[in-house]
Amino acid sequence: MSELEKILSILDELRYRMLRILYVFLPIFGFFLTFQIDFARVGWFPYPVPYPYPNLFYNCTAQVFGWLRVEMLPSTVTLVNIGIGDSVIAQMEIGLLLTVVLTMPWMVHEIGAFLAPALRRNERELLRTLAIPATILFTIGFLLALLWLTPFTFTLLFRYVAAMGLVPYLSTDSFLTFALLYTLAFGIVFELPVFVYALTRIGLVKSAFWTKHWRGAIVGCLIFGMVITPDNSGITMMLIALPMMALYFGGAYFARRTERLRERKALLAGPV
Repeated sequence: MSELEKILSILDELRYRMLRILYVFLPIFGFFLTFQIDFARVGWFPYPVPYPYPNLFYNCTAQVFGWLRVEMLPSTVTLVNIGIGDSVIAQMEIGLLLTVVLTMPWMVHEIGAFLAPALRRNERELLRTLAIPATILFTIGFLLALLWLTPFTFTLLFRYVAAMGLVPYLSTDSFLTFALLYTLAFGIVFELPVFVYALTRIGLVKSAFWTKHWRGAIVGCLIFGMVITPDNSGITMMLIALPMMALYFGGAYFARRTERLRERKALLAGPV
């Protein structure tokens, strides 16, 4: 097989995997934008049963937006729609986030299937081993930010607004950009120990590297927190950076453990 044929084969496989992702992604995204979730009583069953109902305007994304507004913002804050298309963009952003979160396992599976032929056996085993922990860590970080950290951040920042005697108004676009980006960033941050552990497990980075360069890691966490947060208060940067530092050192600890375990096994096995 020539070099050109290899490249075309890889591109064809990539197209195939992308189409498989879109076959799942697009229907779910379309559902969120065209249906609402309603509830009804069914016979003797004691709890309301959810069912989808077509509604182009008050759809799933609008319902999620209402929940975010109630749960995340202090009751004194008034949301305003400044741009004429802000509400449409808001629904699209929420729909995209919900779809990405729900289809993440499928996307990871397809990406792994695409990369598998280029990976060694131990790397494929590592990918399968880390798939579940990585998903769990992302979910924990995402839910922690969604249910506690982001509402706490809004409450804290708007206390400064109240202390200065200002009217607490917030545009829809600013609210969603902050809430969604901040929540998603926290889920990504929780993947850091998996990244650190994986690089040491496959032998690319020695565990001593992580402990030796801890100062650079702290600076990197601060820079990431500064870049990923959409405000310039510094408070949100620290709320991202501090857990990220703890997760870095946790990943370094498990990387050191797995390296020592590998060295102990090699010592017991003796020379080949």
